Amino acid sequence: MESCDNIYDKIQELLGCIPGNVSILEKQINADVQTEYYDYASKMKEISDPEEVLKNREMIFGPGLTIEAKKLFMVRLASLGSIEAYRTLEKYSTDGKDQLNDWAILAMQESRLLLESKILDESQILISTGLGGKGLKLRYFAVFISTNRSPLTSFQKKILQNEVEFAMKKFHGELEEIRIDYELCSILCIIPLQVSVKRLFDELMAECNQYGNFIYPDYIITNVKVIPNHEIRKMIGSSRKNKTRKE
Repeated sequence: MESCDNIYDKIQELLGCIPGNVSILEKQINADVQTEYYDYASKMKEISDPEEVLKNREMIFGPGLTIEAKKLFMVRLASLGSIEAYRTLEKYSTDGKDQLNDWAILAMQESRLLLESKILDESQILISTGLGGKGLKLRYFAVFISTNRSPLTSFQKKILQNEVEFAMKKFHGELEEIRIDYELCSILCIIPLQVSVKRLFDELMAECNQYGNFIYPDYIITNVKVIPNHEIRKMIGSSRKNKTRKE
């Protein structure tokens, strides 16, 4: 949970310094794609002839460019901060069928922020995670594990459902999905930026454990991706083996 604390602190620092200038990328986009895109963008040199790039912007829709060439062209369009470039990227991203759709969405978001910065004459900030978000809320995937990995009973499942719903309401979050599979309780939810994620889930676990300490004290939480159950069980097994070796 230390990394979540650090993210929370950085968000609070950001919001304290630049209130109202923060946007969240809503779509769920693979973290590797995001890393690759921002790596491209960070290495982008100043374009010597922006008009030439704009004039040829329709090329991204045709078969004449390779995938890599399209990626580069989109990054160039995004860096221009022009309405024409933004509309072109928006048009590409709304198709939703192409393998570069997520790339186009990232480029469109960058283009929009540059436009807003010019119009408002102040810097705009985009927060992007693998799971995305909504409004000024980030999406998280969390997993609770039953003590001794025993199957959760009907009573325990009901307690979990009730306490998760109550915690989301208390902290102004939104519960999107809750799944219980044998010893695992997986939660997909949206939590406001200003809320301490650790506090929310610590309180949630403590409330559940008033009914018999049936939840293991450690839990999993990420805003990178939804983790399938077989991977979760593998992670749990590796973690416990390491603890046994240390003891």
